[in-house]
Amino acid sequence: MPLPDRTLMAHLLRRAGFGATCDTLDAYTARGYESVVEELLHPSDPQAMPDDLIRRYHVDQSELRQLDAAGATWLYRMITTHCPLEEKMALFWHSLFATGYAKLNQARALLNQIDMFRRYGLGRFDTLLLELSKDPAMLLWLDNNTNHLGAINENYGRELLELFSMGIGNYSEHDIKECARAFTGWTLGNAEYMAMRASKDSIWPYGRIAWHFDYRETDHDHDEKTFLGETGRLNGEDIIAIIARQESTARFLSTRLFQFFAADEVDEAGQQTIAAMMRAYFDSQYEIRAVLRTLFYSPYFTSERAHYARVKGPTELLVGAIRLAGSYHTPTLGAHQLAYQTLYMGQGLLQPPSVEGWHEGIEWIDSGALVERINFIAKELSNVRNPGVRTIIDRLATVSGGVLTPAQLVQHCLDMLGLLTVDAETTEALVAFAAAEGVLDLTDHQPGDAAEQRVGHLLRLMASTREFQLA
Repeated sequence: MPLPDRTLMAHLLRRAGFGATCDTLDAYTARGYESVVEELLHPSDPQAMPDDLIRRYHVDQSELRQLDAAGATWLYRMITTHCPLEEKMALFWHSLFATGYAKLNQARALLNQIDMFRRYGLGRFDTLLLELSKDPAMLLWLDNNTNHLGAINENYGRELLELFSMGIGNYSEHDIKECARAFTGWTLGNAEYMAMRASKDSIWPYGRIAWHFDYRETDHDHDEKTFLGETGRLNGEDIIAIIARQESTARFLSTRLFQFFAADEVDEAGQQTIAAMMRAYFDSQYEIRAVLRTLFYSPYFTSERAHYARVKGPTELLVGAIRLAGSYHTPTLGAHQLAYQTLYMGQGLLQPPSVEGWHEGIEWIDSGALVERINFIAKELSNVRNPGVRTIIDRLATVSGGVLTPAQLVQHCLDMLGLLTVDAETTEALVAFAAAEGVLDLTDHQPGDAAEQRVGHLLRLMASTREFQLA
């Protein structure tokens, strides 16, 4: 059954973004589903917190060598952007093309990679793979800077096929070796200087901060290669072109996008949607935007089947809660702690556990991570000093003259948390909690008084519901 318009819009904004406040949801619903989908797929000015403002208040976020500072800078962007799908796609690619700080020891290079995901993340998949193959963080992360003529390093070639594009079972060991040969000579531009300085390596002026791609023709294997049945003097660009036109690539990418944006588990109806996404991939010459458009317009995505069918990842949960609470929309003391919070919840930004990335879906939830998730968002949404919470209270004060029955209070609070829908048993428990102190009177409420605290306590309880943990 198709979802009602406002419910569908809330669903879209949870998946293609980080949720929506009640005001935002009203505005988007008035513009219509198709219009909003196209706006999300064509991001323009994000109007996010500007870098110069961040650096003025956060010295550690100027140089950006360290993980917590770099993670906080990215989180500021996610929290304040007006182009949420752009950031959601960057998060998707960061998980798929997992690249970590542990080996690079330079977080700025990782943020440069995130910038690249913003630029190319909705465009052609072959273009994105080409940019990824030239990305300094990836070159070092998977050792292609040590992939030389006559002495190949298979690490990047293997993961390009296994984890980044095709999946296991769609290539041979011989294909991996030929792929590695094709990427010889693709390296870092200032590697000799780094090697010369060894332990004296400095970020200023020509060290890690100056990493860039360099193609060294004399170090490239120009001999004939055979890759996935095609033979020639193949270079890295040729390999990517061959990969992009494989059916296994279309299936791999469409499945991963489906699981990230539609549902953790793929059923028969999901397979039909993935098949349609694969057709869009080829019809559009491998454009990610076209694949997502097919998904967002699909009967699967717009039906109850997909409603709350994904466990929110730690980052999307944290960012969604902060956007609702209205906190951290200006430079805020302790913002670096947000990066630690994602780590405590199981998803340390810019520090994936391995090249495989994170295990998502239900694996986001274990006893320790669930406690961290609930504690953080409950604290944000129960703080009646937070601007977003104050907006909720002020809107409640305009309902029924500011006097609300427990049932009214629960329903309006759920609506203001992005049209959160909970089951009958949870609704009954929330109403019983609200009824413990009777009717709520906000007619003469003052900042932080008992009436406002009642709203905060109810929002805290709603943040711990099963549905709030889902998207």
